[in-house]
This record gives sequence, structure tokens and C-alpha cells, in this order.
Amino acid sequence: MSGQHNKHERRQIRRYRIRKRVEGNSSRPRLSVFRSSNHIYAQLVDDERGVTLVAASSREKGLDLSGIEAKGKIAASVAVGRLLAQRAKQAGLAQVAFDRGGYLYHGRVKALADGARAGGLDF
Repeated sequence: MSGQHNKHERRQIRRYRIRKRVEGNSSRPRLSVFRSSNHIYAQLVDDERGVTLVAASSREKGLDLSGIEAKGKIAASVAVGRLLAQRAKQAGLAQVAFDRGGYLYHGRVKALADGARAGGLDF
């Protein structure tokens, strides 16, 4: 490696550094976040079994944006967090380990985490 990395490589390096410390299991799954330019995706993963337990994304039809003060992508992120928390409760999950996926804990990633907390998930 030349020591110079592009934006994608730098995020991958941060992502691997986070994944060394954050691991999900059946009682406390990992809340994994992926943020594209237009959408945001989140899933609860049991790393011991290699299984996705619950997932939600901003691409789903009928995403409920009511009661959210923010607009646009931030509002969609809050709604995805709430939807994920609702599905996790139905699956009997209350505690998660948050994996920000190499993104800064800011903006849409923070909005998703706040929405999940508002929905009842405990980080």
C-alpha cells in the first residue's frame, strides 16, 4: 500500500477496525448500518450463526414518516430506526450492539440510532 487511500478504502479501514471490537450474538445482535447516497439500510445480525435476524431500509413502501420533525433523508433515517426497533421487539430483541459501518456518528447514521432508541432498542 502506498499510504494513500481513496474515500472508499478509508471507510473500509474504519469499518474493519470497528468490527474487531463489535460482535453480535443471539441475545445482543449487531445493528449494522449501510448508507448510500440516497437510502439507508439497517439490519440486526447474529455473527455467531451468520444470520440476519431483522432488516429495514428506506426503500420499503409505506415507510411511516408521520411525527418526525426532520425532512428528507434524515426523516427517512429516523423512520427506518423506528421500524427496525418495532421489528426487533416482535422478534423478542431489546439490546443491540451498534455498528456504524465506518461512517461518522453524525447526520443520517445518528438519526437512525436515535430512531431505534425511540423505538425501544437499548444500545
